[in-house]
Amino acid sequence: MPKHRTNVSNVLVIGSGGAGLRAAIAAHEAGAEVLVLGKRIRKDAHTALAAGGINAALGTVDPEDSWEQHFVDTYQEGYHLADPRTVELLVQEAPACVRELEAWGTPFARTEAGELDQRFFGAHTYRRTCYAGDYTGRAILNTLTEHVEELGIPILDMQYVSRLLVDSTGGERECFGAMAFDVVSGERTAFLADAVVLAAGGHTRIWRISSSRRDENTGDSMRLALQAGCQLADMELVQFHPTGMVFPEELAGTLVTEAVRGEGGHLINAKGERYMDKYDPERMELSTRDRVALANYTEILEGRGTDNNGVYLDISHRDKEYILEKLPRMYRQFMESQMLDISRSPMEVAPTAHYSMGGVVVEPDTHATRVTGLYAAGECTSGVHGANRLGGNSLAEILVFGKRAGESAAAHSSGLDIQRRSRTVIREADDELDALTTNGEELARPMQRAVRNIMWNHCGVVRNGPSMEEGLEKIDDLRQA
Repeated sequence: MPKHRTNVSNVLVIGSGGAGLRAAIAAHEAGAEVLVLGKRIRKDAHTALAAGGINAALGTVDPEDSWEQHFVDTYQEGYHLADPRTVELLVQEAPACVRELEAWGTPFARTEAGELDQRFFGAHTYRRTCYAGDYTGRAILNTLTEHVEELGIPILDMQYVSRLLVDSTGGERECFGAMAFDVVSGERTAFLADAVVLAAGGHTRIWRISSSRRDENTGDSMRLALQAGCQLADMELVQFHPTGMVFPEELAGTLVTEAVRGEGGHLINAKGERYMDKYDPERMELSTRDRVALANYTEILEGRGTDNNGVYLDISHRDKEYILEKLPRMYRQFMESQMLDISRSPMEVAPTAHYSMGGVVVEPDTHATRVTGLYAAGECTSGVHGANRLGGNSLAEILVFGKRAGESAAAHSSGLDIQRRSRTVIREADDELDALTTNGEELARPMQRAVRNIMWNHCGVVRNGPSMEEGLEKIDDLRQA
């Protein structure tokens, strides 16, 4: 009697966020039979938390803008560590992706002339960030989900993928699906496919203070890819967003969107000083995220922070009507969590682990990994952001490369003469789940907290060799305990 059900498709997409859904649409349009697996319920993937906007050199507000300037801004602020071809594809194809979303019904803000409005984000030469209030990610995710449903592409919610199914008996590693279980019922399924697109996010939840929710961005993509035989790169490159909530404790790290600074918000320390002129006098609060995060961290470390170990972000000099129009989510977030009216009082913020810039190594044009039949897209990949990501580039990335990965996966499927399968590999995945679901001697939560504390204290905003060595020793102690 098998321990699992079996499902067969041409292209299996792991992740129901923006990258995964755009991959599914592309694969479907290329003629493939597609199935999407989501760890959460649909429309509630991490993409929904992306607030401020999506970049595209449309020139609707600043006609001087161009994809070439977008390339320069992205490559330069990534400290020249991004892959140039990947950046080129991003900036050239982002405008068409935004126009596509517009055609599918995403409620982007408009100028008085009826064009797509664009706001400033940090370190951009021109205004090129399209937005839907300060809930752009949710608006995009809703649009993509509804379009997927209109196309009849099935999405299975609450599916946790435990292992990619990879056969290496012929010498070459080839992915032919994934083993997963329903997190509510526990029912297992072996999802067999000609090609797999991995789009299950990053790993920033391994820090104590993070903009991710507790059960997302836990490194699933990286673990699955590494076990499958993929190469990872630049895993040390993690973006700490300058502005996360400081309290209440259960919401510490929750993102306070860069759009607050894009709409004119000021950073002020406990002495009442607007301090960014010490760190970047030209761009001030609209400097790069790494510089602003370092500035906030330094102000707090040197004793100029608040009693709650934060700094102030003040938008109260703007009219309340303006704030409600441009930043409705932030207004509601602080009112509901702190009973704070941000049109009258400053917010308290501090850096928070936000984005994985390293990840799975992929070929720029196809987003293929070095495992045959396995593709990856979105935050789980490396190559596009270098050592620092520009705000607004992540939503563009998931569309541009989700589309390319989906097209490539469909092409791989259509080119197959036979479908490679391995009963041995499937049985091993079943056995692994047996071991993982057996009661053990350790409680997971205390170990999770310990790892997150170690990462925050020894591998945080500012790092040095001795502290990281100490952190590694503590992780070794945990492993041996």
